[in-house]
Amino acid sequence: MSTLEQRYQTVRAHISSACEQTHRSSEAVKLLAVSKTKPAQMVEVLYQLGQRSFGENYLQDAVEKITQLAHLADIEWHFIGPIQSNKTRVIAEHFQWVETLDRDKIAQRLNDQRPTSAPALNVLIQINISREEQKSGIAPEQAEQLAAFIEQLPQLSLRGLMCIPEATQDESKLAAQFDEMQQLLQQLANNHPQCTVLSMGMSNDLALAVKHGSSQVRIGTDIFGSRD
Repeated sequence: MSTLEQRYQTVRAHISSACEQTHRSSEAVKLLAVSKTKPAQMVEVLYQLGQRSFGENYLQDAVEKITQLAHLADIEWHFIGPIQSNKTRVIAEHFQWVETLDRDKIAQRLNDQRPTSAPALNVLIQINISREEQKSGIAPEQAEQLAAFIEQLPQLSLRGLMCIPEATQDESKLAAQFDEMQQLLQQLANNHPQCTVLSMGMSNDLALAVKHGSSQVRIGTDIFGSRD
């Protein structure tokens, strides 16, 4: 078994363990393998092991991989980086998911530039749950307004929320932020019942995120090794 496969299976086991501890089905939490800066060959190895969802931050690097791996028909690419206006067309044309939507303007551009031959682009609203000035995302109280705007756009499909919590060792603080995200998704689902995805949790806080309702964890280094 290769080092990559060993790491991948270890992460899968951690997710299963976190689900078991909180009496959730292991199928309830999806793994998004964050493949930014890693070569297409590594992505394809994981694909052959059954992994289908991959996250990318850097557009040029991502498009090269997406093109190289176009023969993998059911692979699913998630854009998880900040979105600039001049990048929306490429994102709309190449990805199945966008997890970092936080502005009306970007939503409108993604909608207008999504090929009509493609399925609607799945989107998550990014919430700045720690309310840090330097972070992307909107305040929790702005979520419903942006959700209502997205709902009017036929080429976008609103699916839920994403967050990057505060970088802290204080587990109680992290738990409070995750709990607020879980409650926010429940509130959003009252008006938008298709909103079922809560993308939160990375390598260092995976178990805590699962405990607080995450339905997707984003793991990079623990699978692929350190960044190039």
